[in-house]
Amino acid sequence: MNIAILTFDGFNEIDSLVAFNILNRIRTPGWRVAIASPTPRVRSMNGVEVEAQASLQDACRADAVLVGSGIRTREIVADQGLMAQLRFDPVRQLLGAQCSGALVLARLGLLDGAPACTDTTTKPWVAAAGVAVLEQPFVALRNVATAGGCLSSQYLAAWVIARLDGIEAACGAIRYVAPVGEKDAYVARALANITPWL
Repeated sequence: MNIAILTFDGFNEIDSLVAFNILNRIRTPGWRVAIASPTPRVRSMNGVEVEAQASLQDACRADAVLVGSGIRTREIVADQGLMAQLRFDPVRQLLGAQCSGALVLARLGLLDGAPACTDTTTKPWVAAAGVAVLEQPFVALRNVATAGGCLSSQYLAAWVIARLDGIEAACGAIRYVAPVGEKDAYVARALANITPWL
């Protein structure tokens, strides 16, 4: 399984890198997780530089794609040349978006009338794109999911793992990264958020 995390300049480190870390807890043969960017290197909202491991074209061929958020998302969705490169298929691929990443899915027409979750800052922009915004951390409809709030990236990662490798694998990945003494609570919370949508 190839999983791409779309990461653009101005990205939020929590969104891209937490999901990247959790998804990489799966050791199934052929499981590959990559940061996919339009350029060889991208700089986060706080100045962290990350080297891309995959291209946007690779992401278009991936089995699952997560769209991270960042402070430049409105610029990204206004860039017609960039957006034209994002050709995803919600029938063949799992698609997820974190916070302002929901705006990318909305502009691509991939939310298809479904409600979405996003962060407080992005909410008015997603609503202006014609999407009903829910006051909850996670929602999925068929193969498209959205999450709202930086730390809800764990729910997107758990949903992808559950869909591609099973619920036990998702629980194991969340359990691994959860704080000591709170592992059962973290797994239970993740399951409560994703299982209604599996």
